[in-house]
Amino acid sequence: MANIVKNETRRDFLKVSGTVAGGLALGFYLPSGPRMAQADAGGGYASPNAWVRIGLDNVVTIMVARSEMGQDVYTSMPMLVAEELEVDINKIKVEFAPPAEVYINALLGGQLTGGSTSVRDAWEKLRKAGASARMMLIAAAADDWGVDTGSCKVKDGVVMGPGGKRASYGSLAAKASQMEVPRDVPLKPASQFKIVGNMRQKRLDTAAKVRGTAQFGIDTRIPGMTYAAVRMPPMIGGKVASYDDSRAKNFPGVKTVVQYSRGVAVVAEDYWTAKKAAATLDIRWDAGPNANLDMRGLWQGIEQASAQPGAVFREHGDTDAGMMNAAKTITSEYRLPFVSHSPMEPMNTTADVRGDKATIITPTQFQQLIPHVVAGATGLKPEQVEVITTFLGGGFGRRVEVDYAIDAAEISKAAGMPVKMVWSREDDMTHDSYRPAGIYKFTAGVDSSGKLQALRFHSTSPSISSRLFPSVVKDGIDPFAVEGIDNFPYTADAGLRFSYQMHDTGVTVGYWRAVSHNLNAVALESFIDELATAAGKDPIQYRIDMLDMGSTKHQWSGLSAGVPVGPRMKRALEEVRKKSGWGRKLPKGRGQGVAVMEGYNTVIAMVAEVTVSSGYDVQIDKITAVVDAGTLIHPDQALAQVQSCINYGQSACMWGEITVKNGAVEQNNFDTYRVARINEAPKELNIHFIKSDSVPGGLGEPGTAVVQPAIANAIFAASGKRPRTLPYTPENIGAST
Repeated sequence: MANIVKNETRRDFLKVSGTVAGGLALGFYLPSGPRMAQADAGGGYASPNAWVRIGLDNVVTIMVARSEMGQDVYTSMPMLVAEELEVDINKIKVEFAPPAEVYINALLGGQLTGGSTSVRDAWEKLRKAGASARMMLIAAAADDWGVDTGSCKVKDGVVMGPGGKRASYGSLAAKASQMEVPRDVPLKPASQFKIVGNMRQKRLDTAAKVRGTAQFGIDTRIPGMTYAAVRMPPMIGGKVASYDDSRAKNFPGVKTVVQYSRGVAVVAEDYWTAKKAAATLDIRWDAGPNANLDMRGLWQGIEQASAQPGAVFREHGDTDAGMMNAAKTITSEYRLPFVSHSPMEPMNTTADVRGDKATIITPTQFQQLIPHVVAGATGLKPEQVEVITTFLGGGFGRRVEVDYAIDAAEISKAAGMPVKMVWSREDDMTHDSYRPAGIYKFTAGVDSSGKLQALRFHSTSPSISSRLFPSVVKDGIDPFAVEGIDNFPYTADAGLRFSYQMHDTGVTVGYWRAVSHNLNAVALESFIDELATAAGKDPIQYRIDMLDMGSTKHQWSGLSAGVPVGPRMKRALEEVRKKSGWGRKLPKGRGQGVAVMEGYNTVIAMVAEVTVSSGYDVQIDKITAVVDAGTLIHPDQALAQVQSCINYGQSACMWGEITVKNGAVEQNNFDTYRVARINEAPKELNIHFIKSDSVPGGLGEPGTAVVQPAIANAIFAASGKRPRTLPYTPENIGAST
């Protein structure tokens, strides 16, 4: 553990101790300080903690401090505690944690779910929580029996001592809560794991979801609750000028009509009534500054901005001299569009705002922020705002934003009653925070054999962080805008120069699953394929030959995987070459493409195999992935996450595009914003994990980025057309060269 303050008092270290309902409550707390922890040589992190509660009834409760949106934290995080605590994972009770300092995600600096950090942040601290609880229970039993702690052991929630002595955890919990918290907590070696790595472990939330008892935000019911349907300005940045609610407020079942900061809401006794009544509102909109915004002007703005030099985020050597001395230069430009999150559960929140308290029940990825923004919107203090997290019907980064929770709080306060606000699919898709659109330019200087000597990269796109977290933007660089290429894994001996130009298009942008890996790595791995083609080299071998075998750092952000990325990539590429049947003879119109990426401390190499028709329709026949993600906590769900990434990335690169006309988003449902259908998913999907005992890598995001250039490169191999504009529609493929 690094960066742990050594002089805490016991009161500070054990922030909450003592009996809770007659049992043991254990939590770790680190005094205030820098929220970004650094990896030590072993890959561990110094961070705040988690809770373990053991009741007198022997029920072990784990407070999960991350949001469950399908990625399995509801099971994988308790598995870490149960492994060290020696309890049956299937008998553990799981609760979502409320906003609190103790639950901060050290890798992100807030109580926030994102960045594929949940298990990485929890890997050591949750095991230490379980191990500490186990040691305190043993100490309590040993004290009762008058024996040495070394003569005691635990199994299945029972402490066993000499002479057949036995005591359940529940019977020891009250006394254990008074024992000294151990400072030096030894953890099990991987060779002794019984729960971690168990392929057969079932998800703990499956039964509740199948039975319909799991509470998603949209399922919320509270006494006296009403329903709100909303009308929001169709124009980005628009607002209400005036409205006539005479028809809406006379609908049977309508309680009231209120204006709030974003629009107008109809509050009724049921959602359908509210929605029908909202459709009758006669609203005059003030279109605002984006009234004439359209795609032609938007792309012209990005093009003009891309002519600016931008801020340099990685540079070494003399790139200009390298270009001058190169045998050949190769230049390419890639264009990626806005795309929508569009989770299956649209935005919703239940809010009950009273005179001195607000209760917010919501599917959110950012619990910690909500008390502050709701307080600002209602005039309450943050400590007067209670936040209850539900299951999330998809997040993908959209629910890092808390705009919809603010809306619900404002509507509840104005209506004077508890309100469940639900957006329609159309509301959700047209008022999203979209993945940024951008232009990505490469110029490479290569020698006579095609080996890369010098490289210039220049990206131009909106900055997400400058809107949401401006303090992280420094010297013109948003670290979330350069990820996916700031850890450039290849060698360019003469020099390289990478720059980024921030440009506000007027379209609201947000963090989208894998964020800028979906932009930079997609463009980079497509361009590396172009270099391999120009050199007449096999694309996999070309990559292997160019790998930098020593670099560990993401150069601008300073993040480190702890071990060199090059050897991990080499192994993954060699394995995917074997597993995919790379290089075998294929029918006309069929081709293979490869891509590799490191992100979130995970390396993925992927081969796509596609068939392209004469009209440039693409069928994805097969995807083969080799994944080096370190230790797998829950292997079955690790597999599911990579599968999910592939499907989500496929949807984005094949059909995903948000366009704007007259200041409004044109796509409003899945008929106009296509996603992959079952019959369009890869016909064959083969995913292989490299066995490893190293620290876990993230799995919820990286595959989303890797599959996109793999598909693009396969399209080229099948058709001879190099798609440089996404999505890979027949029109875009046909227009490429």
